[in-house]
Amino acid sequence: MVKKDDDVPEVSLWERLERPVSAQRTSLTPRRIAEVAIGIADTEGFAAVTMRRIATELGVAPMAAYRHVSGKDDLWALMVDQVSAELEPAEEVTAEGATAEGATGWRETLRAYALSTRETMLRHPWLAQLPAPLFALTPRRLAAAERQLVSLDGLGLDVDTMMAAFRTVSAFVQGATQAEVSLAQYMKEQGWESGDDTRRGLAPQMSYLMETGRYPTYRAYTRGAARKDDAGWQFGVGLECVLDGVAGLVERGRA
Repeated sequence: MVKKDDDVPEVSLWERLERPVSAQRTSLTPRRIAEVAIGIADTEGFAAVTMRRIATELGVAPMAAYRHVSGKDDLWALMVDQVSAELEPAEEVTAEGATAEGATGWRETLRAYALSTRETMLRHPWLAQLPAPLFALTPRRLAAAERQLVSLDGLGLDVDTMMAAFRTVSAFVQGATQAEVSLAQYMKEQGWESGDDTRRGLAPQMSYLMETGRYPTYRAYTRGAARKDDAGWQFGVGLECVLDGVAGLVERGRA
């Protein structure tokens, strides 16, 4: 239990949520507040989420909402936890890295987690705008992390290496998807609806740089690439590169 500087015990948000709720208070709960906040963020962007706006949507006074959510940190955590429910649970993995049916190993578990996380971030682009989404300690995020760590357990890796491998996959997903979301937002701001629109918009800068002759390999890419606008394919190839690295760790751990 965390304590404030004056040694007065501070009850965590999640401990408060697990306490029974009286019938009189079921219409306004932290979960309901999070649902409304997510709806606003999905349609209007993260900047539109304020306690006053949430209270208006709920038809209550702002102070009523503050009695359930103490501030932005609580609100962000609740929002992240709520959408983390969209991460499909992997099958239970044994120490040998496979399910009872023998179908799912550590690689499949981590891949499913990565793909599901990307899809969740694309459905909720505001996740890429949060100050520190990777460090939000919530029950559902920890449950997702637990599933990935279980898949790596028993493969000869020490606990530090297991966590480093999982965090590397998470960092790739976060970075790659954040770049994808940022590009989509930039295109929207510029009024560009396609990759061709974007390339035309950036043509003056790109043409000058390519004509300097300093970037021949990049120039070859711009002329020959067939998947410039296939973000899903690019993500998948990058993910396999990361998983190949984890596979090397596993092989050395088993040696």
